[in-house]
Amino acid sequence: MRRPTSRWWLPLAAAAILVPGIAGLVSLAAAGAPPPAVDEYDFGNTAYDGRFVFVRLRYDMSFSQGFFQRDVKWAHDYPAAEYNLTRILESITSLDPHISRNGGNVLTLDDPELHKFPFAYMAEPGYWTLNEKEARGLREYLLKGGFLVFDDFWDDHWYNFEQQVRRVLPGAQLLPLDITHPIFHAFFGIETLEMYEMYGLPVEFYGVFEDNDPAGRLMIIANYNNDIGEYWEFMETGRFPIDLTNDSYEFGVNYVIYAMTH
Repeated sequence: MRRPTSRWWLPLAAAAILVPGIAGLVSLAAAGAPPPAVDEYDFGNTAYDGRFVFVRLRYDMSFSQGFFQRDVKWAHDYPAAEYNLTRILESITSLDPHISRNGGNVLTLDDPELHKFPFAYMAEPGYWTLNEKEARGLREYLLKGGFLVFDDFWDDHWYNFEQQVRRVLPGAQLLPLDITHPIFHAFFGIETLEMYEMYGLPVEFYGVFEDNDPAGRLMIIANYNNDIGEYWEFMETGRFPIDLTNDSYEFGVNYVIYAMTH
């Protein structure tokens, strides 16, 4: 278990949302019945009330193989992944996140409601397609301060992911991130980016910065050859070793804190 960082590089106003001390991330989440399966939920959303809400982006995949197999790619690990992550956030920070059995909100890329929430997550962007209205909506969200996490894609999924990102942000550079970037020290002092190779390929992290300036605001982080949402989803099942699950939560908590303070 890595310790929370003692290097308070955040502004005082940002640091006020953090609380020191943590032991056993996974054991902190309250026990309870599992959240509903994706096909049992009607995707009703929580109205904005100032609290943190985990937002998952829903995208069209009409031309993907997954559609015909009725495999809803954008909903992978939903809603258990976000439900479990928000319980961790409630336990170790003072964010006071909204917690519901449906995990959080599900929004399309062009939904005006998206602008009320600083953090968004997308699963399986290797299958992601979008139209011009969605590209414009997501572009405006990111340029106005939104933060987006891409997760659960690997190998040649990169090509579609990169193509769609550049439709949203023409000229965007997907730059490799190393351990020195502040996002990896926003709450936990993460010491290494080496993670278990879930897909048999080295895990890599990429970012898109405002104005393509690595010293500027990070708008996008991509967990390439990785699926941290999978660890979140199966937190209470014993499917994965506790150290891998804890590592995934450290990344998730850092992502949220970075989004909320930048």
